[in-house]
Order: sequence, then structure tokens, then C-alpha cells
Amino acid sequence: MRPNLFPDVELAARLFDTLRAETFDGVGITRDAYGPGERRGHAIVRAEAEALGLEIAVDPAGNMLMTLPGADRFAKRVVIGSHLDSVPQGGNFDGAAGVLAGLAAVSGMKRAGFVPMRDITVLAIRAEEAGAWFPSSYPGSFAALGLLPEAALEVKRLDSGRSLATHMREEGFDPQAVARGASILKPTDIAAYVELHIEQGPVLDAQQIPVGIVTGIPGSRRLRSGRVVGEYNHSGGTPRRFRRDAGIALAELAVKLDDEWARLDGEGHRLVVTFCVLATAPEAGFTKVPGEAVFQLDVRSVDMHSVDAILAALHRLVPEIEARRGVVFELGLETSSRPSPMAEAVRAGLSAAAEALGIATIEMPSGGGHDAAAFAQCGVPAGMVFVRNQNGSHNPHEAMQAEDFALGAAVVQRFVQDFAA
Repeated sequence: MRPNLFPDVELAARLFDTLRAETFDGVGITRDAYGPGERRGHAIVRAEAEALGLEIAVDPAGNMLMTLPGADRFAKRVVIGSHLDSVPQGGNFDGAAGVLAGLAAVSGMKRAGFVPMRDITVLAIRAEEAGAWFPSSYPGSFAALGLLPEAALEVKRLDSGRSLATHMREEGFDPQAVARGASILKPTDIAAYVELHIEQGPVLDAQQIPVGIVTGIPGSRRLRSGRVVGEYNHSGGTPRRFRRDAGIALAELAVKLDDEWARLDGEGHRLVVTFCVLATAPEAGFTKVPGEAVFQLDVRSVDMHSVDAILAALHRLVPEIEARRGVVFELGLETSSRPSPMAEAVRAGLSAAAEALGIATIEMPSGGGHDAAAFAQCGVPAGMVFVRNQNGSHNPHEAMQAEDFALGAAVVQRFVQDFAA
């Protein structure tokens, strides 16, 4: 490694400050997918890429490719990617850290006069935060690869009620071309995809390790519109034996599934089980036995056998609770995604890069979904680097330290340098 080859962390720090100033909503950061916030984020990053002299291209879905040319323009490229959108009132680092790490890496290469053998493309991906905006998995990534299903273009944005296609068109992009599979990138044109992201949990911080090498991105099974139907009655005048309490029935299911999670955890399974919504209907008021309750359940693991075990327990428990409490569970439509292991060769390369730099790492699964999953599912060798983060993510209090970001970006840069040499 050249002694003067290191990431341009000053560039990244300046961009983090600009992104925060331009997309602060009064509480946190909001960069809405295919809306003004994401648009502003892309404009800020594009201006910096132009100043660096990178080749810039925008695909029909609005994904932005910022390329440092390599010596062999016909060789498969290395892609450093992530997203610039955020959840509403989120933090400044989730997603953006990966794009800025890519720009810091290629800026450092240009500053050192390093010419890679193959093209290095920093990819700013659209609409990764699908759960907050469009109920669709990785629409920007799949569109970037020319593989977004046409039906996904009709999914409605949760706040506006307008389709993904409409929002694309309003932002100046071409959903018809996306539907045809038009793209700049093809999976077969990519030698490796690597993504830096803040860790979204406390593991690295608790272990005082700055960088994690991700082993895989979890699959999931989700119930988004669960409902329990009982019977409304007077809260003072209805003895226990006459009650069909939907709230208590739902609470019992939640507690028993939590017990099942604890049992599986004790056996070595690594999964998460979350009742994201657990509520009685507003009609219950203060003086009624709840006759209706609603819930959303999210179960994730890199091992789908663990996920299936929780859903099997749910299907065993539901009829028992229904019979005992006189209620009916309506589970609604289930959605799912499959796990995405990270490529062994990319994981090994990232670990070797960290070791060469003397940076402490651990291997760890991801808890959340990331664009790397879409690339892996399309056959691209993909890998991820996590950076220690305080206070979690998807909230205004994300607190990644600049020193940790610099270490993560150095690992990415060293990996890319070695891979593209």
C-alpha cells in the first residue's frame, strides 16, 4: 500500500455537515425517497463528485454512478454503494456513510495519483428505506441492476398514496425504461460490491470494536396487518368469565412468543422477534373491554429455520388462545424475504484489509436489510463493513464517531485498492 494512500475523511466530514444542514427537519433528518430530501442529498453528492472529476451517469431510476476510471475500461468494475434516503426524522449517517466512504476512498486515490486496474464506481442508490416510504424491498438496487419487477412500480408511497412510478416521473426519471429493464449496470459487469454502513445495534460499541465484517443479511417473515377480534363490553360490568378481550389475547400471544424467542436464543439460534405494533383499537376508550386489537410482527434471522420456528409457534399458540379467550385472530397477508449471505471472497478480502491496517474487527450478522442483499441475490459478490455507532439508528441521535468512520473507510479503500490492483 502506498504510504500516502488514505481516505479523504475531511471531504466526508464536510459532506456530512452539509447533508445535515440541508435536510434537518427540526427534529432529525428526513431525506424522503423520490422526494425533495433525497433529491437534495443527491445534488450535494453530485456536486462533490463533479469537483473530483469523476465520471457521472444517472440511470433511468435515478441511481447515480460516480466512477474513477481504471486502466482497463473493459474489466468488471468494483462498486462501493449505499443510499442517501432516510426514514422520517432519522439520523444523518444511516445510508449516507456508505456513499461518503466511497467518495472519500476514491478522492484519496486521486490525491495519491493511484490508478486502479479496473473502474471503481461509487453508487448512490435510491429508496433503500422502503419500509418508511414504499412497501417494497430494495427498489433502487433492483432497478440499478435492471431487475425491478414491473409490479413494484405500482406500489404506493405510504405518505402520498402515489405510485413509485409516479414519484420517479415527478423526479425526472423514466419508469417505463425501468419496467423494460433498462440500466447502466448489469450483474455480470460487477467484480464486487462493497457497502459501508453504521451498525444499527449496540454490539460493536459494547465490545469496543470499531469495525465489523458482515457475514450475512437476514431473511424475514412479516405480518403487517394482524388483527384480533373479540367483543366490546363495559369494563366495570363484565366479569372475567364473560369477557372476549382482544387486548389481553394479543398480549398473551406477544409474551408467549417472547418466551419462545428466549428458548431458541438459549439453544444458540440468532434471530429477532419484534411486535412493531401492539395496540387496542381507539374505539375501546377508557370504559370498555377491548373488542379489537391490531399488530405487526417482524421476525428476522440469517437462518430461516429460526424464523420458521417462531412462525410455527405462532400458528400453534393462536388456536389455543382463541379457544381459551373467545377471540379470533386474523393474521392477514404474510410477506417474506430470504437471507443473503455475503460472499466468502469479499469477506476474506475485507478482513485481510483490516488486518493489514491493524484495525480490530469481528465478524457479525446484520440485523437489518441493506442494498448489499439485492446485489447478492442477483449473483454479485457482495460484502459489508459495519462501523461502530452509538444510540442505534433510524433516530435523530445516531452518533458515529469520526475516528471510527475513518477506520471503516480505510478498510473499504484498502480492499478496493487490492481488488482493483
